Amino acid sequence: MNVWDDLTGQADAIAIFRAAAERPAAKAARTPGSGTAGSSSAGSSSAGSSMTHSWLITGPPGSGRSNLAFAFATALLSPGTPEGDESARRLVDARTHPDLIVLSTEGVIIKMESVKEAVQRSQYSPSVGRYRVIVVEDADRMVERTSNVLLKALEEPPERTVWILCAPSEADLLPTIRSRVRSVRLRVPSVDDVAALLMSRDGVEPATAERAAREAQSHIGMARRLATNPEARARREETLRAALGIRGVSAAVNAAARLLAIASDDAKAITLERDAVEREGVLRSLGVEPGQSVPPGLRSQIKALEDDQKRRATRSLRDGIDRILVDLTSLYRDVIMVQLGREQSVINRELLTEVRGAGSACQPTATLATLDAIALARQRIESNVAPALALEAMLVSAIRRT
Repeated sequence: MNVWDDLTGQADAIAIFRAAAERPAAKAARTPGSGTAGSSSAGSSSAGSSMTHSWLITGPPGSGRSNLAFAFATALLSPGTPEGDESARRLVDARTHPDLIVLSTEGVIIKMESVKEAVQRSQYSPSVGRYRVIVVEDADRMVERTSNVLLKALEEPPERTVWILCAPSEADLLPTIRSRVRSVRLRVPSVDDVAALLMSRDGVEPATAERAAREAQSHIGMARRLATNPEARARREETLRAALGIRGVSAAVNAAARLLAIASDDAKAITLERDAVEREGVLRSLGVEPGQSVPPGLRSQIKALEDDQKRRATRSLRDGIDRILVDLTSLYRDVIMVQLGREQSVINRELLTEVRGAGSACQPTATLATLDAIALARQRIESNVAPALALEAMLVSAIRRT
């Protein structure tokens, strides 16, 4: 299976990385002085095929940044034989390749200690391949002082080390880091592209794949979840119906509480099963039998695991709330499309009757004010305002402007 097969809608970006990976390691391009690599768009013919030591893949959530990063890593680590290439692919998929380092976080930010460890390991020569590859997922989740640690590694990288950073946009990283990477920007894949991927990769029925891709607004990961998880689809529909059913301030407050509960349920569905598997695996590795109490000497390790799981749950809840706000944005975007006579552009087609009713109950200016309130709620939650208060203010404000 080709390493690029699981990617969709990014032919130009794939061409850039495929050409770079095919070049011999001895010809890896390093810009004199600071090591800066030129920035290029995925759609630009000037991107060239030269290899460089550091890359930045940017694009909106769900555009496939991480998928492309690991496909590129697989291509760089593959030895060039059918058996070796398949072995490298399996090891990269399992994140166990000896020359692959993955720097990511399931918390809110990437810890400085993790970055320091990755930087230290990046100095080693490759064990079995041409390169040592470090993939930094969500590079935007580093605070400034942590980013400065990474900057030092990008300034003077070893000849056979390749950094691949992923972030929503170049603006999410320090200017000094942006000047030392080659930037490749991804575009949002089409609904048809995402639906085709769901059908070929996950065996989803065409109608379900099309609806999931459309409702996810081409977000690949969310589309897969909606296509394969009936509970996720039900929670999304409940979210939209709750918003459409608001008729007063008290209803808005109750709806805010319900939206927060839905986000919490969604987050728990994602994390609970994984947490249990992780705990069972750690206990097994420590020699603790199921049902046996944890010896005092091992409790600190279990406590560290639980702390990591709590941080992951916090991030999962915040991500769940943000997904709800994105879904509400799509709903009120549909309302204004109906108000402007553009029903063919509606995303939530299964709720078209309700959307028409909402559109007839107010003016387009009021719908725009609601969209502004949703955007403000996202900003407030990002600034650590209590989610319940931000959601209540959003829904109450929307009602007053209707």
